[in-house]
Amino acid sequence: MQVHKYDVVIVGAGGAGMRAAIESGQRAHTAVLTKLYPTRSHTGAAQGGMCAALANVEEDNWEWHTFDTVKGGDYLVDQDAAEVMAKEAIDAVLDLEKMGLPFNRTPEGKIDQRRFGGHTRDHGKAAVRRACYAADRTGHMILQTLYQNCVKHNVEFYNEYYVLDMLMVEEDAYREDGTAYKQKRVAGVVSYDLATGELHIFQAKSVVFATGGAGKVFKTTSNAHTLTGDGMGIAFRKGIPLEDMEFVQFHPTGLAGLGILLSEAARGEGAILRNSEGERFMERYAPTIKDLAPRDIVARSMANEVREGRGCGPNKDYVLLDLTHLEPAHIDAKLPDITEFARTYLGVEPYTEPVPVFPTAHYVMGGIPTNIDAEVLQDNDTVIPGLYAAGEVACVSVHGSNRLGTNSLLDINVFGKRAGLSAAKYAATADFVALPEDPEKFTSTQIDAMLNSTGTERVAVLRKELQDIMDANVQVFRDKDSLDRALVVIEELRERYKNVSVQDKGKRFNLDLLEAIELGFLLDMAEVMTAAAMHRKESRGGHYREDFPNRDDENFMKHSMSYRDATATTEGISGIRMETKPVIFTRYQPMERKY
Repeated sequence: MQVHKYDVVIVGAGGAGMRAAIESGQRAHTAVLTKLYPTRSHTGAAQGGMCAALANVEEDNWEWHTFDTVKGGDYLVDQDAAEVMAKEAIDAVLDLEKMGLPFNRTPEGKIDQRRFGGHTRDHGKAAVRRACYAADRTGHMILQTLYQNCVKHNVEFYNEYYVLDMLMVEEDAYREDGTAYKQKRVAGVVSYDLATGELHIFQAKSVVFATGGAGKVFKTTSNAHTLTGDGMGIAFRKGIPLEDMEFVQFHPTGLAGLGILLSEAARGEGAILRNSEGERFMERYAPTIKDLAPRDIVARSMANEVREGRGCGPNKDYVLLDLTHLEPAHIDAKLPDITEFARTYLGVEPYTEPVPVFPTAHYVMGGIPTNIDAEVLQDNDTVIPGLYAAGEVACVSVHGSNRLGTNSLLDINVFGKRAGLSAAKYAATADFVALPEDPEKFTSTQIDAMLNSTGTERVAVLRKELQDIMDANVQVFRDKDSLDRALVVIEELRERYKNVSVQDKGKRFNLDLLEAIELGFLLDMAEVMTAAAMHRKESRGGHYREDFPNRDDENFMKHSMSYRDATATTEGISGIRMETKPVIFTRYQPMERKY
């Protein structure tokens, strides 16, 4: 076991992690630990753009952007955080431009902007061009740009280091009213070096989690294989709550049957969704902005068309994305990647044929609760000193119950930057927390148990069964019966997981072992998502309960907080305690969500 000491340790090298590293790396001794090479991080899969009210193409301002974010999130957005994000969006885009990101340009040389779902002018009166973009590979460009700037600032990377545990201590502390409580403090993390199979302890004054989402809980997903909820799972196991985990976004336009993403940029450039009758059906669901309604509305509309028998194909199980009326030159200039995906994976020529699409699990709106400075919260208002989170792993909450397209790339840059600044500032005056005795014990015990197990269960089999049951019962439409079915299977899989063994018993590059550990995180996340969905008896944003189809502001205009608690039982689910947290309002009161 090796011990390393850094002022700041950042877990994850996607957009949020590297944006944090650029800030902390200039101010403190910083290390970045990542499961894979930084430029292979999932941020690179983001296609359509990053929004900011630059007003380069049409009149726009940050207040309209804030309103769209709040309304798009079905009023579960913390409005102080949304205001920070919308205000700082402009500088976030300009920062990237100065770092060298090659945005598309207007004829006058300004950063070009295009339409995207839920982006409106004058508080919802008409669509507006707000998304700054680099063709349909914006996330890829951001990732490359951030990595180059991390290299420029001599940030130290530990590539293929899997963080499997966080080291924390508890200290006596007192609130302002004099009441005593146990204050958690972070001491560092435990990491597994894929190349050698050795454990490394990283002691740090500040730790930033930027590990991304948990989309691999589902079978049909746009997410990479690496998005297994590790950061959320580690925090949850340490007694830190997870906020709003019932809200999972299903992106409307995944390639049918595969889930590979076709960017919303296609609809921003004029593509149209059609059913088996050739009807532009979104005119019925969102008459004002049609195909550019927020993602939860479009995804439910598509699923409803299929359920009512207007689906396409031999099994009538998808709808069509029609680009055939667009000029091929325009498609090639603005959407080169996604049209190539359609050709490669479905054998469809987008110039002349509509593309089969259906909603795919895309983004987790919930996560580790933080404030606007990216500080992780132990409960509703108590900060854990030295612990930060940013990006999809975190819940600020700027996305509420439904994230607007292009707000994810904005989120990682605005709050990634804030996390890096906050972590470096804290490390400048803080002392190292003493490591607990045998800091690697939990991780080494877990690894040894997996390697020495003679069990008969296989990781791939359990993972497939988990993903199948989540796809079937916790997807776009849910109800008590479907959630009950999911929970029964998840509990069975938990029992079977105790009997898992890995075939590779070696030390070097043992992905078999790590996939087994990741499956544990996936089971945790599936259970939390389903328990939170059971607890929220209403429909809001990405969470649609068919047995409670209406939004219920009186009882559920609040964030859900899921705690790991061995003594608790919620909705018949043992080991999870559900609490709530108030939503922060500043200027926008809830109203009917029409588009």
